[in-house]
Amino acid sequence: MDSDFFALARSFLLRIVPRAARELRQIKRRAERISDSDLRREALASISDKDFHVHGGCILATFLAPEIARHYVRLVSVFETAVDYLDNLCDRMGTYDEGDFRALHVALLDAIDPSGPSHSYFARRERDDGGYLAWLVAESQRLFAALPAYPAVHEYVRLVTQRYCELQALKHLQKGVRERRCAEAFAHVAADLAWWEGASACGSTMPTFALAFAAAQGCDEAQARVLYETYFPYVSAFHILLDYFIDQAEDRAHGELNFVACYRDAAAARDGIALVGSKALAAAERSNQRREHSFAVKAMCGFYCSRPKIAQQSLSGDALYVARAVGVDFGGRPWSSPANVLIAPLLQLYRRVIRV
Repeated sequence: MDSDFFALARSFLLRIVPRAARELRQIKRRAERISDSDLRREALASISDKDFHVHGGCILATFLAPEIARHYVRLVSVFETAVDYLDNLCDRMGTYDEGDFRALHVALLDAIDPSGPSHSYFARRERDDGGYLAWLVAESQRLFAALPAYPAVHEYVRLVTQRYCELQALKHLQKGVRERRCAEAFAHVAADLAWWEGASACGSTMPTFALAFAAAQGCDEAQARVLYETYFPYVSAFHILLDYFIDQAEDRAHGELNFVACYRDAAAARDGIALVGSKALAAAERSNQRREHSFAVKAMCGFYCSRPKIAQQSLSGDALYVARAVGVDFGGRPWSSPANVLIAPLLQLYRRVIRV
């Protein structure tokens, strides 16, 4: 990592993350008004436990002018909160109803379609959240509609969202069924990806936010297609594999499907994630905005590979190996090597600005 990386990381931490934290505080106040205690708990948990998803989703705002960045951060905060809330509703509510999962996730298809209608997302449940999810949808519609070139990227955002919704409908089914259905659905995402890697590629919102980044700057349809192909499938697969990599112990405890656990063993997982990561970085470096998208890949990897969960699960060696595959060299243990005196202050700065 060079001085440019650290300068960009510092800009991201000082300018973008505090704004995202402010947006999440506003959304949290809405969630606190949900009358149903179970749904309120999951809405609040989706903010407090997954706030780093929003922070990471905002990474490209580092390269936007302040006025445009404000709108972009608001969009990422609202839409990603909807994504994480829906994930909690499927994960933690004790149901295996595929129809329910599909009904809930229609919310995301509505959210990306500014001219579309709204639906009854809780139609298969006895209780709803009093309009909280509907508000997230309406706010997302407004924010997507305001992007100058959103019509140019909308078709690709729709493809990404459809794949995401399909994954969510299948991966929350009963053990045994979910693995079989996901293998059937995602085995052919790319010839060089295993089915769980293909499924991971369909589970990321990074392509959506990259396309929104392009739309905020006034791209055309040809540029949108190139950017979509930059992020899907390798950058998106790398993102979700990293997310599952740090959540292995938690997912085992809850009996949830973890795609990293689908590798033959820990060494195969390490090598597989690193290989996908190298392909992700190569795709970013071939893009028309190499600096921006390479930074997004490296920063994402550095962040995941330095999470406290890494040390707690004795994954530091594997994390270092994966990080080096995308040019992130901690030079020792993540965030603690004397060779990386600039990194530790960045991490400390992040911890200070994320309070929600």
